[in-house]
Amino acid sequence: MRLSSKLLLASILFIASAGGARLWLDAWIEATPLPDLEFATSPQILDREGRLLRAFAVADGRWRLPVALDAVDPRYLDRLLAIEDRRFRDHAGVDPLALARAAWQWLSSGRIVSGGSTITMQLARLLDGRSTRDLAGKLHQMRLALALERRLDKDTILSAYLDLTPYGGNIEGLRSGALAWLGREPYRLTAAESALLIALPQAPESRRPDRDPETLRRARDAILQRLHAAGRIDAIELAGALREPVPSVRRPFPMLAAHLAWRLHRAHPERRVQRLTLDARLQERLETLATERARALGERVSLAILVADHATGEIRASVGSPDPLDEARRGHIDMTRAIRSPGSTLKPLIYGLAFEDGIAHPESLIEDRPTGFDGYVPTNFDRTFQGTVSVRRALQASLNIPAVKLLDAVGPARLAARLRRAGVEPALPELSAPGLAIGLGGVGVTLTDLVRLYAAIARGGSPVVLRESLERDSPGGASAPRPVRPVLDERAAWLVGSILAGAPAPDRATADRIAFKTGTSYGYRDAWAIGFDGRWVAGVWTGRADGAPVPGLAGIEAAAPVLIDVFAQLGPRTPLPAPPPGVRSMSHAQLPEILRHVPAARRAMASTSALEIAYPPPGARIELGFGASSTESLALRVRGGTPPFTWFADGGPIAREPFARTTRWTPTGPGYVTLVVVDGRGESARVRVRLD
Repeated sequence: MRLSSKLLLASILFIASAGGARLWLDAWIEATPLPDLEFATSPQILDREGRLLRAFAVADGRWRLPVALDAVDPRYLDRLLAIEDRRFRDHAGVDPLALARAAWQWLSSGRIVSGGSTITMQLARLLDGRSTRDLAGKLHQMRLALALERRLDKDTILSAYLDLTPYGGNIEGLRSGALAWLGREPYRLTAAESALLIALPQAPESRRPDRDPETLRRARDAILQRLHAAGRIDAIELAGALREPVPSVRRPFPMLAAHLAWRLHRAHPERRVQRLTLDARLQERLETLATERARALGERVSLAILVADHATGEIRASVGSPDPLDEARRGHIDMTRAIRSPGSTLKPLIYGLAFEDGIAHPESLIEDRPTGFDGYVPTNFDRTFQGTVSVRRALQASLNIPAVKLLDAVGPARLAARLRRAGVEPALPELSAPGLAIGLGGVGVTLTDLVRLYAAIARGGSPVVLRESLERDSPGGASAPRPVRPVLDERAAWLVGSILAGAPAPDRATADRIAFKTGTSYGYRDAWAIGFDGRWVAGVWTGRADGAPVPGLAGIEAAAPVLIDVFAQLGPRTPLPAPPPGVRSMSHAQLPEILRHVPAARRAMASTSALEIAYPPPGARIELGFGASSTESLALRVRGGTPPFTWFADGGPIAREPFARTTRWTPTGPGYVTLVVVDGRGESARVRVRLD
């Protein structure tokens, strides 16, 4: 055989053997079993903008917060690849040049200078967990890296590497490391911070900042010098980075809105991410405020704050206690949801019902004098009485006797029913019907309940569901049913708001255009302040979580200053709305005779007087606005007699009131009408009036 033929045959055999080796290698790589790529990451509770509120460790106790590549400083990624894997974007999982360099350095120096492992090889080791100190382990790592490169794209590999890289102890992943050792997200990193986060995973236990910060500093500085030599940082940046201190303590992970975050995580433990309606920046400021104010109030006094946008019902901040880890204050208890006595904070709804029923007007006069109600004898907070006062003054001064008189007129059961319309479920003693005492705090509600109620008043009487989650199927999420029945008539709600906007502010403070009400429960156990402007509604509770009294604790002194500071954190005030149609500014002298003075309470007077229709008077001609865009309703009031009262118009029933002496009726058209009322004893009274 000639030489040329032999060379040709040898070439064919070499190519065939090489091709066969390549086919075998391909089959070997394809047959590589991959470890589970769906590794667990820490569940996260995020705010409305995606900022971290709180995270939870995975099942084995590790903190492994995932991070997207676009949430990492691109300069860090460039520096990482420059140190760990310069040809990451080009190789197939194993870099022959890096391996050759590492082998030559080992042979020439007698020690390992660089490992030659690519980012993909390091990921393979992190996923597989097998030792790579022997040849078999190293070969398996290379095989797994080649298999990963065939099945995953480069960004997926890099992202998984950033999520699994160890940073000492139970901290894994770039984001966890940045939060634990730098106290910040890796979105923006200095050159020194980048170098530290590159150096630490190379020896995560021996270089831990809380164990040996000096060792970490030397490793960081060496990487900074390499980055400078590689042209990734200039001399000025190098000099500044070398002067930056190295952290020596581990920082706590964010734990904002701790109570709310834990409750929602417990409701959906399977979810890796839950997005809330909260604003993390506002939440952090209000938690700081709560801590400062609680410290001034006493070592066992707790404090809670709740803020919502009353147009949407979205909760923007929820502070359950000043410090969830403070056992002296029982900080683990979420006081936004604890059932407590509301003190005087239900009074605005009582007055609103009286306005709605036509029993009173803000400029009506009412008596603040010692009065008994079938054995119930309330007194004012300061044990004094102010005599004859306007209804406006009575609510702003939070006088008890006028509030009970009005509640006696509108009925405690009706108050409880309107609370339920607002989404409040009042806690009453078992099998007990609502009594007059509920108007002064004799009922159980939560801070969340009161914020719901005041949100409805701020919205012109329209109730709203408070939302805390942007997930549709979470408790308090976007799919919660919407209430439709009004809590108050729009005009009555506006009158209440206008009165509360003039309430006296606490000493050395100004409640600039905030409508607010304070409350103090019996025995100084709870102090409240709830208020709203044209956009926000906020509530503050303070007291002891164990229910023990705090002598001298009062809403106007303890809670109201905090409420005013809360609104200061919310930015410029949004004005309260203009009065709705039908509301006119009137002085006491301009009121109809029947509204100039609120009559004595039903239970405080004999009910044996003759039944008569107090309003409208016989022969009256009443302008209701027929022919205009909207028709006003007609207030009907009875005097004397015994409840219940049934009303008729031209022989047809129009209303039945079990206790209230006032009701409203909207006629269908103008003209003369005969009104009749029949009481519980069968007595009747009638009037004939003209409606225009």
